[in-house]
Parts: sequence; C-alpha cells; structure tokens
Amino acid sequence: MKVIDLKGKTAVVTGGTGELGRTMVRELAGCGANVAICYYSQEQTAKALQAEIEQKFGVRAVAVYADVTDLESVMEMKAQVLETLGAVDIIVNNSVIQYEWESVLEQDISDYESQFKSCVMHSVHMTKAFVPDMIKNNYGRVIGINTECSMQMFELQSAYVAGKRGMDGVYKSLAREVGKHNITVNQVAPGWIMSEKFRDADGSETNLGQNFAYIDRVPMGRRGTDLEVADAVCFLASDLAGFITGVYLPVCGGNVMPCI
Repeated sequence: MKVIDLKGKTAVVTGGTGELGRTMVRELAGCGANVAICYYSQEQTAKALQAEIEQKFGVRAVAVYADVTDLESVMEMKAQVLETLGAVDIIVNNSVIQYEWESVLEQDISDYESQFKSCVMHSVHMTKAFVPDMIKNNYGRVIGINTECSMQMFELQSAYVAGKRGMDGVYKSLAREVGKHNITVNQVAPGWIMSEKFRDADGSETNLGQNFAYIDRVPMGRRGTDLEVADAVCFLASDLAGFITGVYLPVCGGNVMPCI
C-alpha cells in the first residue's frame, strides 16, 4: 500500500500558526516530517503547536520567528532551523498579510505594496534562503499557497490578486530553473476553506461557515476543509509527486478550473 511518507525529511512552514498553517504543520508531522513552525506574532501558539506535534507524532520541531518580507530576518530564521533540525527538504510558503478588501479606487496603495512583499518577496526570500542547499543536496520541494482568487479576479480582489498572480510568475520561472536539481516547485490554491474558526465544538459548521451563495457556485456543493488543503501540500511534498512541477493546483471543489 502506498502512503505519504516524509520520514527523515524536514519542512519549514511560514504562517505556521495560522488557520491553514496549523493544519499543514500537523499533517506534515503526521507523515513523519520534522517541522519548523515559522511565526510572526503568535509565539505562544507556535510553541504550543511544537510541543503538540513532538508528543503526538514523535518528530522534532522548532518554533522560529521570521518577518518573511525581510530577507535578513528570513536568513536568521534559516540559521536557527539548520542549527536545530538540520538541512531543509521542504518549504511551504503560506504566510500572507491580511487587510480589508476595497475597490481599486478605494484600496490604499500600502495594501498593494504589502501584498507584493508578502506574496512575491516572501517567496523570493524563502527561495534565496533554502533552495541553494536543496541544489547541493539534489533534492527539494518548494510549495507556495496561492488562491482560487488568482483565476477569479472578482471585484474588491485587486490587491490580493496582484500579489498572488505575481507570486505565480516567480514559481513558474523557478520551476524551470531548478528542475534539473531534482527540485519541484508547485502551488496549492485553496478556495474559501473550512478551518477551526468556522467550526463549532462538535465539528459542525458555524453560521459564519454556511455561506450558501458561495457554496452554490462550487460544483461539489460544499466548502473544502483545511485538512484537504494540507493533504494536497503533503502529497506535493512527497516522492509520490516527484515528477510534478510548475503546477497551480486548485483545492476548491471545481470552483475554478485551469484550462488547456
């Protein structure tokens, strides 16, 4: 039986304390990977998650601070990860700056700048920090978290979409540049996902999660879950996806469909 086996691998997850990030960290650890949980402001959450996955899965983990929009900060984070966990095989670039969505005319210029920094430059910084060692080791997995919005381009999405579509260009070019070194570069693009904040204690959807106008547009007739996004990340991180690169993979129940 084939399984997703990441034993002996080390992963770094930026935005590791976020709604999707926490689930990615848990699922990567559940597949056997050692995990660096990269946080910006939620230090205690990161440390609690570190203790949780070490105890539950028997992997090694570390909580590390980084401002992903700053190359020096990312390089300092890399040094801490190397010191505690060793060489990194997998990077999951999940962190993004949140802001209020407005029309192009009303959106503040700083929001466009923050999206460029947290989507494009975040990806560039992580690449410069970790990919050179992947090249030396002739192995690596680079995974960026994009969004279905990159294909929708609906009203009020302009700043977010601009950052995410710029990010797509970086990943596509990088995939061509490093493929010869046995490094894959892919993107997972979630839709509007069910995560902890949308669930009641019994696991059912809260009223906030029951947005029927959105669900009616989704061919599969429901919202996806954080676990389903994390499963896609784990698959792309594994050797089962060893010949898949340059992919923008929607995890949105068919709400957007890349076409040939």
